[in-house]
Amino acid sequence: MNFKELGLAQPILKALDAEGYTTPTPIQEQAIPILLKGKDLLGVAQTGTGKTAAFSIPIIQLLLEQKEASTSYKKVKALIVTPTRELALQIGESITAYSRFTGLRNTVIFGGVKQGKQVKALEKGVEILIATPGRLLDLMGQGFVSFKDLEYVVLDEADQMLDMGFIHDIKKIIAALPPKRQSLFFSATMPKDIVELSKKMLGDFERVTIKPQQATAERVEQGVYYVSKRNKTRLLIHLLKERPKDSTLVFSRTKHGANKIVKKLDQAGIKAAAIHGNKSQTARQKALGAFKEGKLKVLVATDIAARGIDVEELALVINFDLPNVPETYVHRIGRTGRASASGIALSFCDKDERPYLKDIEMLIKQRVPLMPEHQFVDDEPEQEKASEKKPANKTNSAKKGQGHRRRNSNYRGRNKNRRNRRQGGNSKDKN
Repeated sequence: MNFKELGLAQPILKALDAEGYTTPTPIQEQAIPILLKGKDLLGVAQTGTGKTAAFSIPIIQLLLEQKEASTSYKKVKALIVTPTRELALQIGESITAYSRFTGLRNTVIFGGVKQGKQVKALEKGVEILIATPGRLLDLMGQGFVSFKDLEYVVLDEADQMLDMGFIHDIKKIIAALPPKRQSLFFSATMPKDIVELSKKMLGDFERVTIKPQQATAERVEQGVYYVSKRNKTRLLIHLLKERPKDSTLVFSRTKHGANKIVKKLDQAGIKAAAIHGNKSQTARQKALGAFKEGKLKVLVATDIAARGIDVEELALVINFDLPNVPETYVHRIGRTGRASASGIALSFCDKDERPYLKDIEMLIKQRVPLMPEHQFVDDEPEQEKASEKKPANKTNSAKKGQGHRRRNSNYRGRNKNRRNRRQGGNSKDKN
């Protein structure tokens, strides 16, 4: 099947052709016809499956049809809510590309920056609004965002929203939506809380599920290195120096860890930047822009900040820390092997992370291949050697101490007699 067979308008087909899109991904092939019929949709799919195009292309088509039949445009008719600034910006870029020949306008609003430019864009008029929850509620409260003309609503990365503590914000947004609307709900996982949230948002809906192993097993070459925690940085430097021209995304479990990795890489002469929640929006966008343009080859990110990183021909993903949630592994390695491309994902696994690796392998239903031996092995042999030396050290210490004990034996004997006398006196007192 090609995009033309989906019944898309010529301006959209022209834009997709300019982007180099020829064949829809499974989620696009299944979701677009459902949405063009006006039905609600529950999509279960992880990053890298093409879901942004799956929900934005039909919305653009429906808005285009309305625009041609009515003069009431430049009002917010479609709302897309997403958890992070990076993902919001990436969705905005995609929608701009898909709608370039339609005359439709979109804008992105998010926190962490002054609201002035965002308010001006809203006042000029847009049909599609992409927003993070906090800034959206803020501008709603100030009267800059109205849902009066809203017809289409997308909640993207719903599970991540809950992980980030946005559940109350999302409930407030859903409560403010007009009852008559088409709703789209996307999540990579469907825990109980997500199921309950989807029930509040969706009416008569259809479901499309894209299994995680499709993106993981088929297109991404995976591998795992067993390495001690203290040797992870050395192994990372070694791998990056072997592949200096490759764009590499490194995942750290914590913000502090991401900063530490960048510092160690800098000391090794490898230019890198970190993006995480503690970085300013300007710093994050500067680093991400340099990475996308190829000026920066190594980007270190936490999982939340990495949502929205969409880099063409990303060669390598490295899990410096294995995630303790197996689905997160699928999200991470989905950053490479996008669409029909191939990619490589390497993971570092220390002794404490072995259970995480087992959980990941259970989820993706395959073993992650063990990489060949390297010089940065586990510390266990060294620890064993150290433990073997300890008794010898104790023996030597004992021998050295014998003379000292003999020299002080008379002193100890006198002390012992004093203690006995005191104890005897105390016993008499108690009786």
